[in-house]
Amino acid sequence: MLRPWVVVLERYSGIRRVYARCEAPSYPPAPFPLALSTDWRVAGRYDPEMAAPTNPLHHRILWIVRVGLVLAIAFSVAFPNLPQFEGKGMAFRAPFYLLPLIVVPAIWRLRGSRSDYPYLVDALVVAPFLVDTLGNALNFYNTYDRTDDVLHFVNWVLLMGGVTLALLRLGIGRLNAWSLGWGFGGLAIIWWEAAEYLVQLQGTAGLSLTYEDTIGDLLLSSTGGAVGSALAIFFVGTSKPNEQHLRD
Repeated sequence: MLRPWVVVLERYSGIRRVYARCEAPSYPPAPFPLALSTDWRVAGRYDPEMAAPTNPLHHRILWIVRVGLVLAIAFSVAFPNLPQFEGKGMAFRAPFYLLPLIVVPAIWRLRGSRSDYPYLVDALVVAPFLVDTLGNALNFYNTYDRTDDVLHFVNWVLLMGGVTLALLRLGIGRLNAWSLGWGFGGLAIIWWEAAEYLVQLQGTAGLSLTYEDTIGDLLLSSTGGAVGSALAIFFVGTSKPNEQHLRD
């Protein structure tokens, strides 16, 4: 918000005139890793509305998601002959599904660990891989025909929600953050479908990929990404900055 910064007095044609010069705080745009900061003061332009408050519940949610993913992956690799894992290439998927565990921590470390850890962003990035693995472990994919469609939508809501929460820290504005989040979601599902095709080429016929299925997944996931980005913006917009940050 613009505010009076200094009053300049000068004489012009014998008349004293008062000028109020208004300036916004001159914080430079932050590089991408700063978007993962939970401290809005160091995460870009001065915009308290873009900061979601730090919540101890986010820390607990993150560790539940992380431990759950490791256990689910371990179960799928340890018992690959169970009916729900047959032809799914779970051993091939395992290392790729574990990669999200290091994405947010790595970026946070790269920027020097100067701010509070972004627990909610981390949890939302990891959650889709847990949900997909549990869908296989609990045999939902084989039991309910629409499981794949539902989870493509839900997982992109979660993933793009986390990405958009990070983008909002850049101070680029809600519309820009939503557009970028949606676009990133569209790009992510393209590469996801390409990865599934590669898995099927390894001889894992259980995926049953078809043209119709691929088009449906692209539409559902890209739509889920748009919804997830919008929900993230709504979440931040209805949250107040952490009062402790305001005092620091």
